[in-house]
Amino acid sequence: MSSPRFGIGSLQVGRMMELAGSSEGLLEYILTFDHAAAVRDLAEHGFGIVELSSDVEIFLPGAYSEAAVAGLLDLKRETGLAYTVHLPMWSVEPSSPQQDVRRGSVDAVVRAIKATLPLEPEVYVLHATNALAAEMGRWSLPPVARGALIGILQENAGRSLAEILEATGIASRTLAIETIEFPFDQTLELAEELDLGVCVDVGHVLAGFSGALDPFEALERAMPRLAEIHLHDSPRMGPAGEMRYDQDHRPLGEGDLDVGRLLDVLVAAEFSGPVVFELTLAQAVASLEIITRHRPASSSGTGPQVLDKLDRVL
Repeated sequence: MSSPRFGIGSLQVGRMMELAGSSEGLLEYILTFDHAAAVRDLAEHGFGIVELSSDVEIFLPGAYSEAAVAGLLDLKRETGLAYTVHLPMWSVEPSSPQQDVRRGSVDAVVRAIKATLPLEPEVYVLHATNALAAEMGRWSLPPVARGALIGILQENAGRSLAEILEATGIASRTLAIETIEFPFDQTLELAEELDLGVCVDVGHVLAGFSGALDPFEALERAMPRLAEIHLHDSPRMGPAGEMRYDQDHRPLGEGDLDVGRLLDVLVAAEFSGPVVFELTLAQAVASLEIITRHRPASSSGTGPQVLDKLDRVL
């Protein structure tokens, strides 16, 4: 029976500062950045999957040069490490009604995919809508006007997603759109229309970014298309529907996530895809330790078997 596999995101600014040792050392670290060495450092802390951040190039130009990608590929072959890729999210807006911005966003995403194709990532994670859509979604509008606006954003996002698939030739299910600050129903509709994968971000859903939705409902509805999970804790959305801004991305145990139930659900569904901690290295290691110690509660009596499978995976 399959079980989830746990990984970590590669954009670890704190770890980079630690390795650099000083502000003077940071400049040297940037100028001589070895992407494969940075990823190896993360893998050696117990993670068999690393989610590569396309946005790292903002800070470290050349992070996905041909030589850097070759180094990452050598590391994969040497260690058996698996990769996923988080496509650009800063400064891009695939749902923008401003077509020049939308097309520029498509170009940025396409470049990121093509640069990492040699690595054969298991999943490409994308925010189909981004900061502009989130801001517009907070506007105080009558329901009809709000619905029309969401529809415009969704239509443009769909156009961008189709263009990305056509330009790259990747399998549609390897492109997973993430649950972010956009209604879950519309996110799922986009995935179904284009036969995409879905990345359920558990912390985002808990915080209310996808609407008044329980994370386990989101997992159940997305399961036929579930390609990846982003894992971090968060307080639950407030009783009046208030989102928990800047309170997500906490280590497991510091929010309202029922970790035992989550593990039960994933193992029962035989989900074997990546579960990526979107946390600092120290937080991710601590959260992984919580998972290895955890005894999932199960009314069906599968708790011990669930733990045994997780222990073997880890």
